[in-house]
Amino acid sequence: MSFGDDHDGQTRTRLPDAAPGTTRPPARSSRSLVAVIGVVVLLVAAIALANRGDGTPSDAPHQGAGPNSPSRSAAPTAATGVPPVTGKNGQIPTGFAHDEQGAQSAAANYAVALGSVDMFQPGPREALVRATHDPAVADALVKSLNDSYSAGFLSNVGLQPDGTAPNGLTFVSRTIPVGTKVKDYTGNTATAEVWCTGLVGLAGEGSTKPVTSTWFTITEKLKWVGGDWKVVSSEQAEGPTPVNGDNRASVADDIARAVEGYGGFTYAR
Repeated sequence: MSFGDDHDGQTRTRLPDAAPGTTRPPARSSRSLVAVIGVVVLLVAAIALANRGDGTPSDAPHQGAGPNSPSRSAAPTAATGVPPVTGKNGQIPTGFAHDEQGAQSAAANYAVALGSVDMFQPGPREALVRATHDPAVADALVKSLNDSYSAGFLSNVGLQPDGTAPNGLTFVSRTIPVGTKVKDYTGNTATAEVWCTGLVGLAGEGSTKPVTSTWFTITEKLKWVGGDWKVVSSEQAEGPTPVNGDNRASVADDIARAVEGYGGFTYAR
């Protein structure tokens, strides 16, 4: 996996290339590149894998508070504030509140969806992108991702050309939000950070790419579009990463059974 440090000290992922063995796709001159690269950086854990050799309403919502407001502090990680969503688009929550809490809930749930195994297959991937993104950037992003999830890249991850796992193995790709915060909020736009841990790899007997955990922070720029929050762009940085505990690693079959047996959550601020 290839990382680069920019002027603000953040470590950001570089895009996977359609051709095996390279680190970036061919350069594009369109200004839309800035908008469409966002979800591609969510491949960070998968790239690392490929590179291995073998609610109840609150009484005082904080809508509109400035980023440096004295009242802005770390909110509880339990679901608090306004009800998170009013419905779902397929498996993706929709109808987030038009306030800071709604933006954080949207950012967390979109991070989960865009870090899932569905992103590795063309049809489900396009559906996820269109359900979570501003339509103004969706077409270009779908094309960019289709180029990035090439047969060569999928092979390096250990998957079949169609993005499915080999027989007898279970592909794991999960993003689990730990917390969220808003960096900027203007009413119809928001920038939200989601601190996450993630799981990625192939579970099952004989896997040469075992499931590993990662820690990262996703920054999503959101826009209020058509009555809901939608992603305009996103970027990802490593960490904050805690010290590894003393837990004994489970055998591959235990991981596979856990992934198949434990469902995910709808996340809310």
